[in-house]
Amino acid sequence: MHLAILSGSVYGTADLVADEAAGRCREAGLNVSRVKPASVDALLEAAPDAILACVSTTGMGELPDSFMPFFVGLQDRFPLFTGKPFAVIALGDSAYGDTFCQGGEQLRELLLELQAVEALPMLRLDASESVSPELDAEPWIAEFVAALGASD
Repeated sequence: MHLAILSGSVYGTADLVADEAAGRCREAGLNVSRVKPASVDALLEAAPDAILACVSTTGMGELPDSFMPFFVGLQDRFPLFTGKPFAVIALGDSAYGDTFCQGGEQLRELLLELQAVEALPMLRLDASESVSPELDAEPWIAEFVAALGASD
């Protein structure tokens, strides 16, 4: 299975989680394309069987500025990912209450609109509780790999 991994980060933490996920997924035998920086053209060119996105939340629940061109490009071009499995790892800080992990939620909702199928519920990593989110994500990543194997 060919997996595309995207990330949108403010300070690099989401990129670090995505890089760690790429390594774990490769170890599990998946063919991984690390689409960095995220772009619609690069994602479509990769023609993956599945998509994993790691995104931070910034400001008042927005996606990082560096990720916005990709997000808006998906909205504008609306490439359908009918039946394609995906998952989102969202990074945020629960101290921000209602906007906690909203960047990830926005991306999740858009991928569902594009007819992709959520392989695993979104992972929410909380900066108020986690010192090493890339390690905290490992059990979830293993579940994601297993879910992709089940969807073959």
